[in-house]
Order: sequence, then structure tokens, then C-alpha cells
Amino acid sequence: MATKKPENMDFESALAELENLVNQLEEGDLSLEQSLKSFERGVQLVRAGQQRLTQAEQQVQILLQQDEEQLVTFASSQEER
Repeated sequence: MATKKPENMDFESALAELENLVNQLEEGDLSLEQSLKSFERGVQLVRAGQQRLTQAEQQVQILLQQDEEQLVTFASSQEER
């Protein structure tokens, strides 16, 4: 089965795969080659997850700024009355 590229995975799927890889590595039953491949995949998943979190944080900041602008506008119009 071909594995998806981390950047094409949703956050929850990437996190679940990362947790699985960590468990496998912690068990210590993998060969050195398998461990290195798992570690490399884990690094890719972490980077993609961090990017998704950064994007989500930016979206939240934009939404909060928009709300703040609307609230200020609303408050100003109420004070004029």
C-alpha cells in the first residue's frame, strides 16, 4: 500500500500515523533500516502537522481581527446615539 504524502493528509490522520510510528519505535522491534525510515516518516508528519497548525492559527487570528473590527464599529455606532 502506498502511503500518502503528509501534506495531503488531514491533521488527525497524520497525528494517528505519527502516534503509531512512535509506538513502533518505542517497542524496539524494528531493524535499524526500518527505524530510520519510520523516523524519517515521523519527521515529515511532524512538519506537515506543524504547518497545518500554523495555518489554523493564522485563520483564527484573521477571524478574531475581523470580529474585533466589527465589534469596534458596532460599539462606535452605539456610542453615537
